[in-house]
Amino acid sequence: MWFLFAAASALCFGLRGILYQWTSQRPINRNLLLLGVYASGTLIALVAAAVTGQAWTKPVWIGTLLGLFSFVSNAAMYKGYSVGKASLVAMFTGLPPVVVVLFAYVLWGEKLNSSQLAAFVVIVAGILMIRYSNDISLKNLQGAHWGVITMLFFGLTDLSSKQATLIGAATLPTLALMYGTGSLLFAAAWLLGRKQEAFARAALRAGREEAAAGMEEAPDSPVPAAASAVATGSGPAPAIARRWSSGRTLIWGMFVGITNVCGMILAMPAFAAGVTGLVSVVIAMNVVLVLFYARFGLKEKFSRLESGGLLLALIGIIVLRLAA
Repeated sequence: MWFLFAAASALCFGLRGILYQWTSQRPINRNLLLLGVYASGTLIALVAAAVTGQAWTKPVWIGTLLGLFSFVSNAAMYKGYSVGKASLVAMFTGLPPVVVVLFAYVLWGEKLNSSQLAAFVVIVAGILMIRYSNDISLKNLQGAHWGVITMLFFGLTDLSSKQATLIGAATLPTLALMYGTGSLLFAAAWLLGRKQEAFARAALRAGREEAAAGMEEAPDSPVPAAASAVATGSGPAPAIARRWSSGRTLIWGMFVGITNVCGMILAMPAFAAGVTGLVSVVIAMNVVLVLFYARFGLKEKFSRLESGGLLLALIGIIVLRLAA
């Protein structure tokens, strides 16, 4: 039964990945988008908890830890994409199941039998082949530390989900606290970003005023004349895509958040009933759905490595299903 829950969770997270892929091509504030994702999760989990009457006991406070780990992993991933090699960071996002297997063995003594271990290795190898890029080189590991942080905290999020089930925390109140904590952290990140943008605009305005003052002192200079032409609109100006409004971004984020919270609601019973590392690696297969979207939705061709990775991952899933 755990396999069905994990596979359904992977499907939801795959849909989330497709929506993230589409959104990444738009001029959008990522922190505000993720605030919407987590705010939506908070509201849905709160309403569902009230309807089902799940108990708000002390163990559900582990949800705040889940929210913290989830925030750090997402923030580190986007930071890595912005300052480092995207292909390298993407590689690390496929490795959290390895962290989960190792920590699950240390914390709870969970072991994989030979068939499960073989399936796990095959699936992880397939995921890495899908995410691998030819421009990854040991000579250029820019952003690798952000990738490691992403891998570690995504793994810790899965481990905390398992721990929540072990201590008897009710699913919906736990997720409400998780998404509530994440909402507060992403709101703080968004507000901090807005303040930094305001400071940058003020500095730019001051620089322009100084330049204008210099133009008045040297009116015959050709450089100020050109600057004046651009400032008044008579000169060429670069085309800049108009950023989405805050309201539009937040609403879209809340729509994307539906897939996210559904994935977590399905993941919790999977962690409760299954071996932690196996559940984690099945959920990580959501990358396959994104790959199919790129192939059939965006008309991108599979590379030989991606095709081989896809085949390997599917073989691993079949072996795991037979082993289960």
